[in-house]
Amino acid sequence: MSQTKKRGDQNLKIQKAKKPIFEVLMGSIVKLMFGDNLATIGSNMAGLFFIWSTLKRYFPRQIQQLLINAIQRVPIFKKLSDKILDFFSPYAHIKFSETEENRYNYAFAAVKTYLAAKVNSQVKNLKGSQVKENTSLDLKRDDFKIEEEYEGVSMLWEIFRCVKGKKLCRLTFHRSNWDVVTGSYLNYVVEEGRSIVLRKKKVKVFMNNPSLHWKTHMKGLWSCIDFEHPATFDTIAMDLDKKDEILSDLLAFRDGKEYYDRIGKAWKRGYLLYGPPGTGKSTMIAAMANLMKYNIYDLELTSIGSNWELKKLLIATTNKSIIVIEDIDCSLDLTGERQVKEVKEDKEGKKKGNAVTLSGLLNFIDGIWSACGQERILVFTTNHLGKLDQALIRRGRMDMHIELSYCTFGAFKILAKNYLNLDSHVLFVKIESLLKETNITPADVAETLMVKDRETGVDGSLKALIQTLEKIKYCNQKFWANGQQNNKEINQIIKQ
Repeated sequence: MSQTKKRGDQNLKIQKAKKPIFEVLMGSIVKLMFGDNLATIGSNMAGLFFIWSTLKRYFPRQIQQLLINAIQRVPIFKKLSDKILDFFSPYAHIKFSETEENRYNYAFAAVKTYLAAKVNSQVKNLKGSQVKENTSLDLKRDDFKIEEEYEGVSMLWEIFRCVKGKKLCRLTFHRSNWDVVTGSYLNYVVEEGRSIVLRKKKVKVFMNNPSLHWKTHMKGLWSCIDFEHPATFDTIAMDLDKKDEILSDLLAFRDGKEYYDRIGKAWKRGYLLYGPPGTGKSTMIAAMANLMKYNIYDLELTSIGSNWELKKLLIATTNKSIIVIEDIDCSLDLTGERQVKEVKEDKEGKKKGNAVTLSGLLNFIDGIWSACGQERILVFTTNHLGKLDQALIRRGRMDMHIELSYCTFGAFKILAKNYLNLDSHVLFVKIESLLKETNITPADVAETLMVKDRETGVDGSLKALIQTLEKIKYCNQKFWANGQQNNKEINQIIKQ
């Protein structure tokens, strides 16, 4: 062998020997993670331990820690280190995200409720709340890490927020307990969480935020507060037969999952409430929510920028909810053709296009996207039924048309019971006769019956109502013209 060739081989060996420690370390990691066969793992591991012992021997502990921290901050190195830890770790993880595929994750809500309820004398971090006066204090656990044992198996829960603001619950357990965790433990947690939710459920009312205030994914679309309206079907003033019909329809819907599955229809129902102002349309919605224990989503169409935004808001609503569009005849110009409204100019003279079209609203009611959820009720209210496009309120979209009209004697008796605690009175006969000859809303009757001072008393309230009804009757006889009442005059009488 020539001297030149020998010198070349020696130089090659020297270059190999002078490879940086960092390069050798990364080479060992790569070989360990992606080696061609398992036989190389042992030698690569030995190389890693040798390099690590060398670092510990020649570098102080502080520099070692700084070096490790610096490496871990580099995304590619962090990813590799996580893979190594996962590869050798005997533990498994299950994550429950607040939203999944742009839809609310009910399992997350159940898990979070279950963990918050794990309150005992050993817990150090708690939070208390009392959203209403004269109610008991509600204590919840406020730990980011919660440990518990189930059938001898140790569980570790962690609650934290992701970078994009979504909340996350993560369960960590030993792989050997996989069957216990997935077989019975998670089912127990979810079912227990759901039962707690049902026991403590409070009806909430949501309003949609303008799209400019929306955050990533599903965050910021809706704002909510607790709904504390006391209306029930027992206290609502309307015709008794009509009330029973509505009540039966709602209960049949609530218990109708198998029926809707059998006939192949989405589990939803539409109600159109119409009638003069003050006849109880909003009160009816409140009574529906309190009966069904459904959340209310009050949809303000004028703040929605497009049909696409309308669909996104629909997807973000939960099951067991009532989606309400009040005064739909005033919300948007939806009475004509299914076309985009004419371009308007804002105060700055800039042109801006239509927000929501009739076609988009119809798709929202019973199109493909309307089936992206179950057990939903859609309620429209209007004071002027004749102004609405028939396509919007036809049967199948608005399944039940409910007219809430002027006060009947049956409705008056409910109001008398509510406000005066009266089941009967000698003046009821006179009031019944006058109600048949006049038109007065339940809201105006209720206002008249309210005892404003101790001197008025029950008799005084009933006599005040009779006096008001007689004035309305006289007004009708005096000012009746062209088949219309003089509503301005009648309103002045009621306010007196």
